[in-house]
Amino acid sequence: LVLFALLMLKHFIADFVLQMPYMLEQKGEYGAKGGIDHALLHSWGTLLVLVPALGLTNLVACFMLALVDGITHYHIDWAKVNFARGFTPADRQFWVWIGADQLMHQLTYIIIIGIIVA
Repeated sequence: LVLFALLMLKHFIADFVLQMPYMLEQKGEYGAKGGIDHALLHSWGTLLVLVPALGLTNLVACFMLALVDGITHYHIDWAKVNFARGFTPADRQFWVWIGADQLMHQLTYIIIIGIIVA
């Protein structure tokens, strides 16, 4: 639970505190710098959570799981932006896609933790 809480804190910081406007604007363009930079921000954050938790002897595993998080995060965000295109916060469907996006990110963290404890 502590690891999940730390990953959720990382998610909040990367998605809501450190995300820059250009990242938001470019997440829907596949391969654009903004989406890649945002995903890398998540990868680095996950690495910062996992290394102290797993130790330096598991550095390769930490890097691999952080990479998985970044790649997964990139594609979840890209899909959300494209599926929600044209909707505004006044539309119910906008919030459905935001909720689905957050659920997918949370499930990614649960899978990462499952890999660690397996």
